[in-house]
Amino acid sequence: MKKKLIFAAVATAVLLAGCNEDAAKKESKAIEISSLDDQVSYMLGFNMARQAKQFDFAINPELIALAVTEVNAGTEQRYSDEEMQATMRAFQTEQNAKRQEKTVALGEKNLVDGKAFLEENAKKEGVIQTESGLQYEIITAGDGAIPTAKDKVVAHYRGANLAGDEFDSSYERGEPAEFPVGSLIPGWVEALQLMPVGSKWKLYIPGELAYGVGGKMNRQTGEYDIEPNAVLVFDLELLEIKSAAKKPEAPAAE
Repeated sequence: MKKKLIFAAVATAVLLAGCNEDAAKKESKAIEISSLDDQVSYMLGFNMARQAKQFDFAINPELIALAVTEVNAGTEQRYSDEEMQATMRAFQTEQNAKRQEKTVALGEKNLVDGKAFLEENAKKEGVIQTESGLQYEIITAGDGAIPTAKDKVVAHYRGANLAGDEFDSSYERGEPAEFPVGSLIPGWVEALQLMPVGSKWKLYIPGELAYGVGGKMNRQTGEYDIEPNAVLVFDLELLEIKSAAKKPEAPAAE
C-alpha cells in the first residue's frame, strides 16, 4: 500500500505543477526518488503531464491520482473500455475544433502584423522587394555562379520570427547545410535563384512564401515552432553549388 500511495503522490505532484508550481516544488522535495521503480513511476507521471499540456482542458489531478490508485488496487473499472474510447473520441473532436479555431485566429493576426511590417520594411534603404513580395538586403555581394531549382547548394543560415526568436541555425550547429533548391520553402527557392555564390543576404519572407496557414508544429510540445502565416527573417549565406543529380538513363531500345 505504501508504494501505491507514493506513486499517487508523485502523479499528483507532477500534474499540480501547471496549477500550483510552489506546491509542486514543496511536494517534490519531500519525495525521494531512488530505486528503478521510483524513477519509472516519476517518468510515467512526467510523460502523462507533458502530454496533457498539449491539450486545452482543465486537468483534475485528484481524479488522475484516484485512477492510478484504483488501477493499482485492482478496483473495478468505473467506465467500460468502450465508454472510455467513446469519451476520448469526443474529446479529440472537441480539441481539434479548439485547435483549428486558435490556428485561424493566430494566422489572421500574423497576416495583419506581417503586412504592416513588410510595408514599413520595404521603405528602408537597401531593401529590395520582388514581384512575389519577397524582400532582401544584400549584406555581401558574391560574384559566383547562380543556382537553379535543380541544383543542390551548400549554405549557412539563421532563421527567426519578427520577435527575434531564433528557430533554426546552421551556425549554431557548427556546419553548413546541404539541400536541393527546389525542395525548400518558396521564399528560399526564389532567393537562391537570384543569389551568386559568395553572397550573404538578409531575407524577409512573407508567410505565404514560408510555411503558410499551417505553420510548423512541434509534435512533442504541441506548440508552434513557426506560427501560421508568420513572416520569417533569415540570414542566408550561399557557399557552394553542387552539381544537380543526374536522372537515370532510359534503357536502349532493342
